[in-house]
Amino acid sequence: MIKISVMYPHAPEARFDHAYYRDTHMPLVKRRMGDSCRYYSIDKGLAGGAPGAAPTYIGVSHIFCDSVEAFQNGFGPHTAELMADLPNFTDITPVIQTSEVMVERG
Repeated sequence: MIKISVMYPHAPEARFDHAYYRDTHMPLVKRRMGDSCRYYSIDKGLAGGAPGAAPTYIGVSHIFCDSVEAFQNGFGPHTAELMADLPNFTDITPVIQTSEVMVERG
């Protein structure tokens, strides 16, 4: 299984609407990807590693798929539409990483 992590770096003046991301954007991603997206999760950054430090990322989503090809086939045809939705919830450029899930549950 692979995981696509979409990470939005924290910045003091950045805008990120967590409710829109949770209630509208990520459900749209799932609908467009269909069965190519097995499931997704959303994280809301609370703090960094040091006491009182801001979070490294204000928001992170993880999209779980069977393979890179499954992700590309599910997301690819909808890239323009999904990217066009970003201004509705943020002004942050996301950092994206593709990972192989080595252990899902310990």
